[in-house]
Amino acid sequence: MTKAFQGVYAVLCTPFTQDDKVDESTLREHVSYLVEEGKIHGVIPVGSTGEFAALSEAERKMIADIVIDEVAGKVPVVVGTASVSTKETVMYTQYAQEAGADGVMIVPPYYCHPNDEEIFAHYKTIVENSDIEIILYNNPSTSGVDMQPGLIARLAEFEKISYVKESSGDIIRVAEIQRLFGDKMRIFCGCDNLALEMLMMGAGGWIAPAANMIPQLCIGLYEFAVVKKDFERARELYFKLLPLFTMFETTGQYIQLTKAGLEILGRPCGKPRLPLLPPTDEDKRQLKEILATLAM
Repeated sequence: MTKAFQGVYAVLCTPFTQDDKVDESTLREHVSYLVEEGKIHGVIPVGSTGEFAALSEAERKMIADIVIDEVAGKVPVVVGTASVSTKETVMYTQYAQEAGADGVMIVPPYYCHPNDEEIFAHYKTIVENSDIEIILYNNPSTSGVDMQPGLIARLAEFEKISYVKESSGDIIRVAEIQRLFGDKMRIFCGCDNLALEMLMMGAGGWIAPAANMIPQLCIGLYEFAVVKKDFERARELYFKLLPLFTMFETTGQYIQLTKAGLEILGRPCGKPRLPLLPPTDEDKRQLKEILATLAM
């Protein structure tokens, strides 16, 4: 591995103006807050929570440039470069590399439901046409395909593929991936409501939408569980955070709730891009109550 990625990474929301354009000034303020005050370990622009599938090519490239510039090397920047086609994924990956990203995160092509051979060929083509660390992103609920440990074993043979964000919700995967690969394939937790379980099982990091809102608390859980091995305090904090994580999981509204939460906290990032709508008033009320219990 050329660079060790570990800790809590915020998968950034994308702020929009009232006329539905990328809000550069708010994006810079948000990134600066997470890095300087939130002490986040890394950031991931143009991911699922960043509404990447609703962004144009120009917007995706602009967001990557803005975040890399604003971070200024203080923490790793891992850019989401997934697309439906291999050709576009290679293009976005090459752009991220040239822009100065530390890595890229790539979910398999969605909608078309490629089989294992097609997924392998997809990543092989990306590796052959770029020179940047790749975080695999296994998220069956959005991509429609589930990368099993056997396929990950084949992909782990590539020098630039040493990480996987595991979002299948199957805790057994964490042990199986570690048993098969050891440190060759490091795991990032991709399920907030399994964060403590995955960290205690040996995940080296956590890619968290909630870190947009509560970076210090997310880092606190990581520190208790991974660094200090203080599992009693980790569990106590985790139980406080679970209502928020459970709300995210049961509604599936990661984007909508993240933006609503930031507005509640006084750090608004605009509305989600259509067709997504803001949460209902009842969901906002519930979210506000949960965040009030987490006030630092």
